[in-house]
Amino acid sequence: MYTTVSELCKLSETEGKALWEIVLENEIKTMEKTREDIFAGLKSRFEVMENSAHKALEQPFSTVGDLIRGTALIQNRYTVENGGLCGPFINRAMALALSSCEINGAMGKICAAPTAGSCGILPAVLISVRDRLGLDDQKVYEGMLTAAGIGAVVMKNATVAGAEGGCQAECGVAAAMAAAAAVHMSQGTSQMCANACGFALMNVMGLVCDPVAGLVQLPCALRNASQTVNALISADMALSGAPCLIPADEIIEAMYRVGKALPVSLKETGEGGLAATPTGQAIRKKIFGKL
Repeated sequence: MYTTVSELCKLSETEGKALWEIVLENEIKTMEKTREDIFAGLKSRFEVMENSAHKALEQPFSTVGDLIRGTALIQNRYTVENGGLCGPFINRAMALALSSCEINGAMGKICAAPTAGSCGILPAVLISVRDRLGLDDQKVYEGMLTAAGIGAVVMKNATVAGAEGGCQAECGVAAAMAAAAAVHMSQGTSQMCANACGFALMNVMGLVCDPVAGLVQLPCALRNASQTVNALISADMALSGAPCLIPADEIIEAMYRVGKALPVSLKETGEGGLAATPTGQAIRKKIFGKL
């Protein structure tokens, strides 16, 4: 059993196994399920992820207030027609993330990974890396298990709730999970997975949760797109061999302390940040009237 990222890496090293194998063995033991059961569950969840990540690319979906209606379609068209400053790979990944968020806002079926508000990041990274490297779905499932291990450690020692720790705890943790998954899918080592996790959380430290009108749309969807990119660049930094000078476990602890220190107005209450701007208040009034 592991409770920290360092323990997870140590088990990987001493047993000569990848992180996902350690996570799988733990899941089999604690959930009292077979290997086949676990992979069947991963397959089912990835199908949901893939569907939500593609569903809004070609047509818009209505959401409450329509704050993010059509954002995935716009981003996808831009990718196809222009390629963008960052190239089609990054822009396509952002479109996939936006699609999942739009489906979530439309009350469609998504996979919370780790939360509904951050549902676009892991799917976008898994799909993008799979397609970029020409991998099969087995490698995707291994990436999902790697991500799950990171998520479990954060849940054990900190939080993934924006209401408790700000958006750093939702989109930030999703980016950390996705970065570790991307590293494994790219043949990186266990320590590189840990470093990628650390980089991703370091990059988003202190990010507040300030949903406009209290809806998980704006700026949530945009942060899913940006944190998808964070996950990918964090994976690349780790794969380059760059060390994460502050251990991932210490970064997770710091993230939790920062989240605790944030005022209530910046933790999913819709009372601060962008939600408190004149335009944010006007949007709230237009949707819900005087509150």
